[in-house]
Amino acid sequence: MTFLFEYGLFLAKAVTVVLSIGIIIILAVGASQKPKASAGEVELQDLSKKLKRNKQDFIEQTLDKKALKNYKKKQKKEQEDKLAAKAFVINFDGSSDANEVNNLREEITAVLQVADKDKDSVIVNINSGGGVVHGYGLGASQLKRLTSAKLPLTVCVDKIAASGGYMMACVANKIVAAPFSIIGSIGVIAQIPNFNKLLKKNDIDFEMITSGEFKRTLTIFGENTDKGRDKFQQEVESTHGLFKEFVQTHRQDIELEQVATGEYWFATEALKLGLVDELNTSDDYILSLLESHQIYTVKYTSKKSLPEKLGLGISKAVASATNSLWTKLQDAKW
Repeated sequence: MTFLFEYGLFLAKAVTVVLSIGIIIILAVGASQKPKASAGEVELQDLSKKLKRNKQDFIEQTLDKKALKNYKKKQKKEQEDKLAAKAFVINFDGSSDANEVNNLREEITAVLQVADKDKDSVIVNINSGGGVVHGYGLGASQLKRLTSAKLPLTVCVDKIAASGGYMMACVANKIVAAPFSIIGSIGVIAQIPNFNKLLKKNDIDFEMITSGEFKRTLTIFGENTDKGRDKFQQEVESTHGLFKEFVQTHRQDIELEQVATGEYWFATEALKLGLVDELNTSDDYILSLLESHQIYTVKYTSKKSLPEKLGLGISKAVASATNSLWTKLQDAKW
């Protein structure tokens, strides 16, 4: 057992060295090449076709021959009558930096180029607890492009649309939320650690030179002042004011001061407060459109360069190999 354990450690070190050298070579090659813009593409999937095919596969296994024959006749007639109205489904799973807005803007641009405001509609599934103000502000502005173009917009929330996530959701003509999804958190938070006392304790000086009285209000390493704190608080309050004004503009029937406290609610409670319009899952809402709309999912996928692909592949391989080896070593020890 001791031999196996020591051999395993040696093997782990060898694999790590080889993979590290490989990563360095890839990064060096990538750095030496002139960077090119990574163009992506918008993918359109016929969700109606997928759902109906799944339904048909299930029915074929459960109906008797006579019932199945009648069903197929009915299906053939329905296939001949192509639905004119379209529903475009976009999924937005937002992180704290709202980086996913880059894909969202491409997806919305694609929809705007083909959608007919007189018969088509858009569903955006939002899953986000919020993040940076400017990122989610841009996300809300992207959704606003749809409503400004008079395209009916429904936002579905299965898990969470809080803070910046709700800022985006409130733009919609209708918000549909699963009963236990988290809604609200109309507030602003800023947290900044300060290491000034630690630096002083270790006799480390920190210099920061600025021009403009409030160029920097609170710092990580400098000594913060009451004046700086007051100014920072004013900025937070100002941001909250803009947030409240934005929500009130798009949800005019809510009691703003009641819901803009930074609290969150489950959708069953949020419905009573006017923060959402309907309790339902995105799955059932989309299924309800199946007989009246041709439904498509819209997804933008960015293309990765060769160094990026190799780097990602090596990273996954290292993680997988490390986990596998660690498990075997732990088993060998016992």
